Amino acid sequence: MATSALVPDALRADVETLWDYHDMHHAVRPADVSIGLGSHDLGVATHAADLYLQGLFPLIVFTEANAPTTISRFPRGEAVHYKEHAVERGIPEGAVLVEPRATNTGENFTYTRDLLAQHGITVTSAVIISCPYQQRRAYATCKKLWPEIEVTCASLPLSLDDYVESIGDVDRVINMLVGDTQRITEYAKKGFAVEQPYPGEVRMAFERLVDAGYTSRLI
Repeated sequence: MATSALVPDALRADVETLWDYHDMHHAVRPADVSIGLGSHDLGVATHAADLYLQGLFPLIVFTEANAPTTISRFPRGEAVHYKEHAVERGIPEGAVLVEPRATNTGENFTYTRDLLAQHGITVTSAVIISCPYQQRRAYATCKKLWPEIEVTCASLPLSLDDYVESIGDVDRVINMLVGDTQRITEYAKKGFAVEQPYPGEVRMAFERLVDAGYTSRLI
């Protein structure tokens, strides 16, 4: 597998195919709330803050506890650190809610819905902000668990190469892309998410990357 910070030429076409597949290519519209999904990527909080400052929504909910791979970076929990980062970028503290318990994408949405209800906040639309490779899975999960709201998806607008550079670990990015591609079909089968298109070129790119050894995020 790759060890440099660049996508290997031999894998680039397949990686780009998965990268494009997970981008929902939504035009972000004004919404009642933004839901920022926790991860290792602080760019989620950056983009949520940027869109808030553009007036796209009046409220942000950051949701996630920790994964084993993020405890050292975000010891107080991913959502808590995301809020701190957003406030540093100029977001009023009162415009950010923290949901600190979720440990998977389904819980992100069910716990966020419950948190908003506890605050007496009714929403009919949301902008989901996530890592680029998580957009499609987040969309499919939200539409399964919270179908009544209108959803658009967004990520910090970076090219594949710029995103890999920002993370600093090409293997991690490729493994995440491969893992999330598998989850699109498997989670729909399990009833965790709505079905999504799965074009042949995506399936073939996924299979070639699995054969190349990118299997650490497979379920």
